[in-house]
Amino acid sequence: MTTLTDQDIEIATRAADNFTKVYYTTYDSPTRVDDLPHFYRPVSSVTWNGNPVQGADGVRDLIKGMPKTVHEVQDFDCHPIPGSQPPSLLVIVSGNVTHGKGPTGNPASTPAKSIEGQPRVFSQTFMLVPDGTASTKPGEVAKYYIHADEMRFVG
Repeated sequence: MTTLTDQDIEIATRAADNFTKVYYTTYDSPTRVDDLPHFYRPVSSVTWNGNPVQGADGVRDLIKGMPKTVHEVQDFDCHPIPGSQPPSLLVIVSGNVTHGKGPTGNPASTPAKSIEGQPRVFSQTFMLVPDGTASTKPGEVAKYYIHADEMRFVG
């Protein structure tokens, strides 16, 4: 049995904090269709609001059809999974996301339950796995890829 140390938890939390910032900045960028799939591998499984897609190509196809986004991460939690060094990470993120131009950018006739322009509460869970192909420098946080991703609107 592998026991996690306080240092393991601190390093995992730093990695999750960095991942969360970079991931949602990329997701909200104008180049997201090209850049966001780099977080995934062909074996990555993704479930977006109950709709499954597979790998980087599935993510690319999914976000091609979405309006622009603005994510506001409210909180995240990170749980290192013992068994490998560095450990895999279970990262749970909650926040708000607005699709499109926001409520003021929509015509008055836009339905209240429309995804377009309405801020929605979301919860997203990631299983991050160390990327053995990525090079790291001494003291640098390990690099991870998304092995599994589940996103769900909460409200």
